[in-house]
Amino acid sequence: MIGAGGARPGLRWALARVAFAVTSMVALAFLIPLGIAMEHLAAQNAQNQAESRITALEPLLAVTTDRSALGDALATLNGGQDVGIRLPDGTALGVVGHASAAQLDGVARSGRATTLGVPGGQELVQPELLRSGTSLIEVYLPDSASTHGLVDAWLTLSAVALVLVLGSTLVADRLATRVVGSARHLAQASRQLGDGDTAVRVAASGPRELAEAGEAFNTMADRVVQLLTAEREMVADLSHRLRTPLTALRLNAAGLGESQAARQTQESVARLEQEVDAIIRAARAGDQGGGGGALTASVCEVAAVARERIAFWSALAEDQDRPWRFFGSQGPAPVAVSAQELGAALDTLLGNIFRHTPEGTGFQVTVHVGDGAVAVLIDDAGPGLAAPGQAVRRGEGTGGAGSTGLGLDIVRKLAERVGGTLLTDRSPLGGLQVHLTLPTLEPKTHQQRPSSVWTARVPRARRADRGAASR
Repeated sequence: MIGAGGARPGLRWALARVAFAVTSMVALAFLIPLGIAMEHLAAQNAQNQAESRITALEPLLAVTTDRSALGDALATLNGGQDVGIRLPDGTALGVVGHASAAQLDGVARSGRATTLGVPGGQELVQPELLRSGTSLIEVYLPDSASTHGLVDAWLTLSAVALVLVLGSTLVADRLATRVVGSARHLAQASRQLGDGDTAVRVAASGPRELAEAGEAFNTMADRVVQLLTAEREMVADLSHRLRTPLTALRLNAAGLGESQAARQTQESVARLEQEVDAIIRAARAGDQGGGGGALTASVCEVAAVARERIAFWSALAEDQDRPWRFFGSQGPAPVAVSAQELGAALDTLLGNIFRHTPEGTGFQVTVHVGDGAVAVLIDDAGPGLAAPGQAVRRGEGTGGAGSTGLGLDIVRKLAERVGGTLLTDRSPLGGLQVHLTLPTLEPKTHQQRPSSVWTARVPRARRADRGAASR
């Protein structure tokens, strides 16, 4: 069985291997000593049979040395073992001749039963003292006699051990199926919850520990739903509270007249109202099982949105004596972000320039289309940062005096949501450079050269006139 990822062995296979290894060791621990004991018993059994033949011939030799009677007795006893008798006069009856004459003479002189090593096995020799001299009873034990039946015994034991090992492994696998199934269901539910399916729950099953883990998962999922619901309600409530001051602000902006500043203020208020309405709609959609409170993503052209936003900020730039330039790309660059979201992100980046650089500081915006991606570079000629690469950090105040880094962090999350990036570095103009990269929906085969350049500088005469008027 393959675990998650397609390469690692799963828990079920691991438990089966453990059961196989443990059962194999236990089987070997019994099989090897039992086999050795069987070999010893087989040799001992052959020895006992030889001694029993000698014991049967001793009474007969004590009463007679008649060759005919002894021959009949040998014919009866010679079953699987060679038995023979040497009479005192040198006559040999039965099967003899395995031991040498010197070996037999030594046994006859000792007068004790002796086991002699002979070619192909052993020979048990028992001397018998008769009135006519010493006779010898010889029983030949071939090597095959001590191993008779061992092969069948080993095969039987091996078969029993194999059945035990396979049976225990199969039982362990069946027992592990329940554990693995519960763990797999819990892992699948965790992945679904991570993907945003807050309605997923698991049935608490399996061993007690896994059942408790399933119950804890369900409790956690319920808590996540409660927290998300509370967050959406809070966002909707706070956003709804903004409508009252926004209404007053819109009425005040309507009374400013028809000047350029008045129109710009009215446009900003209208845009703010749209953002608040979008937040409220998203929060309500989340309460009804929508997309978790996120704005609906669509498709927009980066260059078009950038031109629109730079045109919006150009009026304020003229008021603050800020020279600016815009480099737009002619090639299409559709991205999976709504024009509203991208416009808000660009407003955040451009607004940082107006908030954190002195009046008169220039800036430029460049839209560059490459292979499968579009880059938006926003450079300013301000004082910059001591560590520009660390500006994209929420809540650390790295963006300068009065900055929390929240705006850059929101833009970064927007870029990462669609597979893009947001980087900060030292600008060629001397200040900060923000590099926003978004993947395009249609990969490009070649880079597009900037096709349009907008440049605006506040004339010296206008600045002088405005300064005189203010004085």
